[in-house]
Amino acid sequence: MSNFSFLEPEFKSLAATAKEAEKLVYISPQFALAAARTSLENLVLWLYQYDKKLTQPYDASLHNLLNDIKFKEIIPPYIWDKMDNIRMVGNSAVHGKKFKQLTTEETVKHISHLFLMYVWFERNYGSPSKDRSQSILFNPKLIPNADNTQQVTANKEQLQKETEAKEKQFAEQHKALREREQKLFELSASLEEREKLLANIDAELAQKRADVEQAKIANSKIEDHTDYKEDETRKLKIDLMLEEAGWEIGTTVREEVAVTGMPSPSGKGAVDYVLYDANGLPLAVVEAKRTSTDPDIGQQQAKLYADCLEQQTGQRPVIFYTNGYKTRIWNDVQGGPPCLVHGFYTQTELKRLIERRKNNPDLGSFPINAEIVERYYQTRAIKAMLAAYQRKERAGLLIMATGTGKTRTAIALVDVLMKANVVQKALFLADRTSLVNQAHNAFKANLKDASFVNLLEDKNQVGRVYFSTYQTMIGLIDEKNADGTRQFGTGMFDLIIIDEAHRSVYQKFGEIFKYFDSLLVGLTATPRDEVDRDTYALFGLESGVPTDYYDLDQAIADGYLVPPKAYSVPLKFMREGVKYDELSEEEKQHWDSLNWGDEDAPEEVSASKINKELFNTGTIDLMLKHLMENGIKTEGGDRLGKTIIFAVNQKHAQFIADRFNENYPQYDGKFARVITHATKYPQSLIDDFSKKDLPEPQIAISVDMLDTGIDVPEVVNLVFFKAVRSKVKFMQMIGRGTRLCKELFSPEDDKKEFFIFDYCSNFEYFNENPDGAPVSTTEPLGQRLFKARLNILSLLNAKDDATEELKAVQQDMRQNLQTEVKSMNNDNFIVKSELEHVEHFKNDDAWNNLDDLAIGTLREHISKLPNQLEPETLEAKLFDMLCYNLELAVLEKNNTAIQSYANKVIEIASKLESKENIPVVAEQIALIQDIQTVEYWKGITLPMLEAMRKRIRGLVKLIEKSTSTIVYSMLDDEIGDMQAVDIPVVSSGVNLAQYRKRVESFIKANEDHITIAKLKRGLALTPTDLSELERFVFEAQEVESRDKFEECFGTERSLPLFIRSLVGLERQAVQEAFSKYLQGSTYNEKQIRFVEMLIEHLTQNGVLDAAQLYEPPFNQIHYEGIDGVFSEADADNIFGVVEAFNEAVA
Repeated sequence: MSNFSFLEPEFKSLAATAKEAEKLVYISPQFALAAARTSLENLVLWLYQYDKKLTQPYDASLHNLLNDIKFKEIIPPYIWDKMDNIRMVGNSAVHGKKFKQLTTEETVKHISHLFLMYVWFERNYGSPSKDRSQSILFNPKLIPNADNTQQVTANKEQLQKETEAKEKQFAEQHKALREREQKLFELSASLEEREKLLANIDAELAQKRADVEQAKIANSKIEDHTDYKEDETRKLKIDLMLEEAGWEIGTTVREEVAVTGMPSPSGKGAVDYVLYDANGLPLAVVEAKRTSTDPDIGQQQAKLYADCLEQQTGQRPVIFYTNGYKTRIWNDVQGGPPCLVHGFYTQTELKRLIERRKNNPDLGSFPINAEIVERYYQTRAIKAMLAAYQRKERAGLLIMATGTGKTRTAIALVDVLMKANVVQKALFLADRTSLVNQAHNAFKANLKDASFVNLLEDKNQVGRVYFSTYQTMIGLIDEKNADGTRQFGTGMFDLIIIDEAHRSVYQKFGEIFKYFDSLLVGLTATPRDEVDRDTYALFGLESGVPTDYYDLDQAIADGYLVPPKAYSVPLKFMREGVKYDELSEEEKQHWDSLNWGDEDAPEEVSASKINKELFNTGTIDLMLKHLMENGIKTEGGDRLGKTIIFAVNQKHAQFIADRFNENYPQYDGKFARVITHATKYPQSLIDDFSKKDLPEPQIAISVDMLDTGIDVPEVVNLVFFKAVRSKVKFMQMIGRGTRLCKELFSPEDDKKEFFIFDYCSNFEYFNENPDGAPVSTTEPLGQRLFKARLNILSLLNAKDDATEELKAVQQDMRQNLQTEVKSMNNDNFIVKSELEHVEHFKNDDAWNNLDDLAIGTLREHISKLPNQLEPETLEAKLFDMLCYNLELAVLEKNNTAIQSYANKVIEIASKLESKENIPVVAEQIALIQDIQTVEYWKGITLPMLEAMRKRIRGLVKLIEKSTSTIVYSMLDDEIGDMQAVDIPVVSSGVNLAQYRKRVESFIKANEDHITIAKLKRGLALTPTDLSELERFVFEAQEVESRDKFEECFGTERSLPLFIRSLVGLERQAVQEAFSKYLQGSTYNEKQIRFVEMLIEHLTQNGVLDAAQLYEPPFNQIHYEGIDGVFSEADADNIFGVVEAFNEAVA
């Protein structure tokens, strides 16, 4: 007898394969599971051969066969899960790490799932006349019990060889099926006609397929009482999640571990899973709840188990609790509150968490490397992030103006966190390859002791800091190693740095940040009032309150960025457009002779169409001439400095380059180059443009590629030759010119400013509209289509008088949505985040009573997920969206909307009618013509619209895209005088910077004033001295007033302190105060050097905060600063001298 005897005699060959797997359980678990996989392959082949609803995918690997959309439609999720588990354990048995660790107990469990899979198969495909009143139960005692002489030591190479041979055989069988299907497809499109044609080719096979279909229909009417062990499937999910993280059940993972000390009468308990270190100590407990239960109810139980294990072993394990869908981690010793994770940590990652408990560092005590960052605001930003992490906050957002060193700040932050042993591995993410490479180079140059991996170049290298684009990382998260473990597990990174963190990044790639359980730091140059609420929410912050910020105007005021000089340059055509009546007779003739396509020459072309639909040589030539004459020059004023021209599109950029080469042939086509995404090898051009010592190119003509993130300090001219309406983008573009550049013009002459030439009235626009155009973020089209159908279903649910036709539409929409859900890949990490809901809606029962609550769940949790449906044309999907909007308008009886959408459908029908010569259009010509009549739209109904949508959607792609012909004209344009303009967002910074320099110059020029001289010598001021000092400073013409002074410099420092910080202290006075420490006979060389550094600081800066004696540069002699160099008594004495100098200006 066998557990699989019930399959005979009807499915004798399938029974034989299953019995083979059963027979091998006690002989060799490896061979048994390989045989189970072979049995599954036989079953899948049978289904594809005899179930007429299935068609062969192109790549017939078992994974693809199981994941085919039509296959998943006919297999219920609780059976499909068992099939996929057998596929995976079969792979693992042959290739994976589990090869030597497989136990007979595990193998019996998998064979029982093979049994349930065949029970379902026989119940659905077997003879309907069979007696099904009794449930068929699995009996482990029926598994043949081998004696020792029969046991086989599995040979891995032999097993792999046999498996590969069988896989090759199956591949050939599937290929034959696919080739036969392909021939039938070529002859007929409909399923019924293909079955008739098959009868002519293979009558026996056609009859068998017809019998199978009849059996399925009859069996569907017989109730099935089988318990398909869905809870066991949940356990398998957890087991597989553990295996993906490299854990081995039975060795590093033990189940049902007995513990004592529970608050129960017996004091005993059993932990579902304990994850162990190699030394036998527990690293984590896992509390597994039923799939139908919220795992959060297991939190306290898991904590008690951790308490017991800590008492027994002396080491407290990390806590996980899960229901197979939702998993939380809780490192309740210094780790903060529980948080949702996408899987389990690896052994190494858990050891790291536990190891960190020992040091619990005070992050504020670690020095910030002054060789990486030296500016006060960078240090402040790092300290703010460290303080946030110390408070157990897991994320922070740094807003720093373009050019103020965001990347360096991130590098110095990583440096501190690595030294504090808080970060072992970090990930830097950006949205473009060039920005990733730029960051990679910056980290390599500044973080000497770490190893780096650029995932765009090598996905298999190991290091400490990884670099990737968001798009690349989305793909890598789902990749697995040869042994089935995930290449990038949920706990791999301790810190993720998000470059240019803003809403679009969160919308498109937010799942990455949810997948990795790590600290986050976001970097952005977007002004804090422009950063949206969603971005602040991602970092757990109140809207408008980042962790730290350093704005553009402050950076300019501080002298860390150079200010722009902006000029509005009026070009007549760019402001007023071209009017035919205003042209000369000769120009009118030229206008009429231009190629306007199918249209007559227009009476005018509006300003908004210049550089989009009309390219005029005169306009571009004037702009280039103006730039070449008025732009900032280098090389002694002989050569235009580095310049970026922002163009409208690729064709516009190329036309500008062509005109430049025409007007300035002496540069041999090298001076001005187009750098866009369409350019071949754009990175090499960017590199050439970025190099200070390369003479060409000097002008980069860009569409979007150089708008953000590219660091070229030598840029001194920006040309706005396109309209910009986004405030954020406008400021990012201005940021291309703000960087400092030493010795740009000569060894003594640095970059002090840059020019902006605006030929498109952008400054005028932003003066009238300070916030720019409203920013709208659109959901992906697939999500909008999903939601539109849900909205239609919701309105149909509310109808009490639904006709049979309406009910048919309702059913069809439900089936289409369910097909989409069934096609979602459970292994995709984004789908996994909503797996509980996905699996629920893969069941037919979930769709039978789709109420508003279920529709709400679909809208919130499912609509956004990726699916694996065959990709469709954009045109078809846009037409679907139009029709669904029309259908919603009909259901809501919104006549205005109906008219608007109907007109668009009529326009599409009109364009299709002209394609009547195409056979597929000719087939629908009656409907296409009907749509264009008034009668069609009288009394229009939802079923009519759905029928029309299905018949027309596939034809829309045949309509040519309306690409407006670009007209090239040669008209003389006019240019006016350029006008200097204020840039509101930076003008305050520019004005403050200029005022600050003026005040500082005034005070330094008056160092000999009696009170300023006393300050410089370190003497205390009398009240009379102070009054005289205030009068002298605040009444000076250069200072203007006390209010103006305090607006610029603040009120935190007293006036004497401010002046001392500017003029410093006389070296002689400081040396006298510290004279005893400069005696070589008493103090050693390190101590004298420390005091010399102190004297130098006070001479230059006038004051010194005591805390600075523990920070750079004073900790370079000894890491403990002054305490590591001097005795306690000497240190106290030095503090006293410093304090005396400070008190004189307090």
